Amino acid sequence: MALPEHCDRCPAVARVRAELPFGELLFCTHHARAHEDRLRTLGARLRIPATAPPLPPVRSRRSHDPAVPR
Repeated sequence: MALPEHCDRCPAVARVRAELPFGELLFCTHHARAHEDRLRTLGARLRIPATAPPLPPVRSRRSHDPAVPR
């Protein structure tokens, strides 16, 4: 990714390129992590630039939404 490109799901800067048999998709780290299992099922190869931080673990909504009682 030479120029800043944007996630195909939101306006965030794309950090991950998902190469699929039928094309490619760009994702921010949040959406790459959220869709990682499905993308791999579809045969995607996820490319993360060496300068990008690693994909963070998926957190459930309960773990960070103060409106949801614990």
